[in-house]
Amino acid sequence: MGSDVGLETSKRFLSTWLIGGLVAGLSVVAVTAAWPEYSPLNIVGKRKKKRPVRVYMDGCFDMMHYGHCNALRQARALGDQLIVGVVSDEEIIVNKGPPVTPLNERMLMVSAVKWVDEVIPDAPYAITEEFMRKLFDEYNIDYIIHGDDPCILPDGTDAYALAKKAGRYKQIKRTEGVSSTDIVGRMLLCVRERTSSESPSHASLQRQFSHGHNQKYDDGGSGSRTRVSHFLPTSRRIVQFSNEKGAGPNARIVYIDGAFDLFHAGHVEILRLARELGDFLLVGIHTDQTVSANRGAHRPIMNLHERSLSVLACQYVDEVIIGAPWEISKDMITTFNISLVVHGTVAEDDDYLKDSRDPYDVPRSMDILKVLESPLDITTSTIIKRIVSNHEAYQKRNERKGESERKYYEGKSYVSGD
Repeated sequence: MGSDVGLETSKRFLSTWLIGGLVAGLSVVAVTAAWPEYSPLNIVGKRKKKRPVRVYMDGCFDMMHYGHCNALRQARALGDQLIVGVVSDEEIIVNKGPPVTPLNERMLMVSAVKWVDEVIPDAPYAITEEFMRKLFDEYNIDYIIHGDDPCILPDGTDAYALAKKAGRYKQIKRTEGVSSTDIVGRMLLCVRERTSSESPSHASLQRQFSHGHNQKYDDGGSGSRTRVSHFLPTSRRIVQFSNEKGAGPNARIVYIDGAFDLFHAGHVEILRLARELGDFLLVGIHTDQTVSANRGAHRPIMNLHERSLSVLACQYVDEVIIGAPWEISKDMITTFNISLVVHGTVAEDDDYLKDSRDPYDVPRSMDILKVLESPLDITTSTIIKRIVSNHEAYQKRNERKGESERKYYEGKSYVSGD
């Protein structure tokens, strides 16, 4: 009898427990359906999920080069999302002198860098209290980043003083061997060299950049002391800029080649179009000797490794061939499993159309050559002409900047980082 009572009690308890659990479960479902933000799963997920660390870096990014790209790469490594402020044309004119590339081109260049998540146009040259508040409150910026080289305003103050005072400043290592000032200096020196001697035996400056001449200052008879820098490429830097994944076995591989000297917005836009035609974009970059043979002794301005890094930093590029052949062979197409070869309508090598030595003869015969309408009418010569047409203004700008560069290198000490 006692055992029957105990059994009945156990049954009632189990039924109550099951019914209670069912009611509770239905209640949770009902609450979740009505107010999904209060879902227990959502609440637990929110507790576990951290807000991404957002870092900010600004700059003029005039005549954008691999040094800028490496700075953005280092900045991105300090957070989860990189927001980049691009300084307005007006602010650059006031603080540095006329920019070579206008804001719309600089925006295209920065947006195309694979480490950049967002871009803010018309950023101020100096971090003001108002703009810093905007960064923290509207853009949710955690840290403001800049290189280890000083950024001094015309009045002698530090452009990042407020960020440092707020404890929200982080520093990265400056990329040696290049700067916009240096590149403008190279072009100015090339102009002087060309006018002083047209003899074929007169060695071009590019050979100095490519073949190991020491860093020096050259006044070219003008007293400007333009710094001729020397870039020292390392395998580590190339790996840092490279993509980790190769093309899959069934990938549609698109190939485009060129000099890509003074990497500019025209290059970016044609690479974007080329990448849209396939799954993997392979870019062939011609050697210094090939570029000189086809464009003249004073080209390229940037050497092969410098040009390779600039191209690798572009988000539309998957892989590069460093020192690609001028002529595209059947063997090369087979080796790299190329499905399509493309070429833009705006280029400086269109003389091949009149030449018997057509570098695109093989892909043309295989019916895998496609000519793309170039979105922008910009070439490397366009950039050089901008410098030449405003020679005096850029000479003065380089003289001012050159003095601060000289002081930086004279007082330079080792800074850890990459």
